[in-house]
Amino acid sequence: MKKTEWPIRWDLLLRYRLIEIVALWEGRLTTNHICHGFGIGRQQASKDINTYLRELAPGNLVYDRHLKGYIPATDFQPVVTRGQPEEYLELACRHQSLSNCFENLDIGLPDSCVVRAPCRQASPEVTRAVITACRQKRKLEARYLTLDHPDGEPLILEPHTLVMTGQGWHVRAWSDRREGFADFRLSRLTGKLQVSRDKSRHREEHDERWNRMISLKVQPAAGLNSAQRRLVCADFGLEDGPMEVRCREAMAPWLMPMLGLTAGGREDDVDAKPLELTNADALPAWLKPGHQPAATLNQTDTV
Repeated sequence: MKKTEWPIRWDLLLRYRLIEIVALWEGRLTTNHICHGFGIGRQQASKDINTYLRELAPGNLVYDRHLKGYIPATDFQPVVTRGQPEEYLELACRHQSLSNCFENLDIGLPDSCVVRAPCRQASPEVTRAVITACRQKRKLEARYLTLDHPDGEPLILEPHTLVMTGQGWHVRAWSDRREGFADFRLSRLTGKLQVSRDKSRHREEHDERWNRMISLKVQPAAGLNSAQRRLVCADFGLEDGPMEVRCREAMAPWLMPMLGLTAGGREDDVDAKPLELTNADALPAWLKPGHQPAATLNQTDTV
């Protein structure tokens, strides 16, 4: 993100960020995006776009009469955003990604730092195609990189939902080749993705593990003394008795490590594993220890 030479008002900065994020990752920006996002009139929204183009980023956007909206120029450069996919995806999940705005504000906020694990980023072209396929409920032709196929294998996906797991962004989709739903890493989608004219046959309502909710009941590990248990309760917001954490069954493999859990429940290393699972018997069979999944994707759920 480039630094501007003059401070930007907070409300304007948020609108300028929306302009960049929507234009870059959806490929089309209209005044309606700003009107609906901030509850302002069309005249003000149009003024915001013109001011952005005149004073912050001349030439960044081009008006397309056919699409009736602004599209990113071929030499588009982010000015008030970082140009990374999580900015759009966080917006889509109704989160405000504000940490990178603070340097332009003089409102006495304390210093802050966001720790990010290094990972390969998905390109705007890939992300746009995935978003379009999800929104229009269409099939997506892509090449997908795996350890078994580092050069990629062709897949026809039927995506329905973008997912942030804490380890990167995924898309939940059906794979015809592997006959099941799974989470596909956006960073591993490569090549020129094609959104098919064919409508998806396998949609969100057909994804049983996605729609089935499960409850994980956790409590401080049995090996902790009373003082340690009080500390763990404070860390995780636990009160009297086990805490119930509800999640989609398909997301449990991502959530459990975040809680320091394994499917087997209690761990001997209580320093590394402060919580234990009290209802491991309630887990579905494919999440229980010792389960040997088949090679098909609908058994493993993640790639």
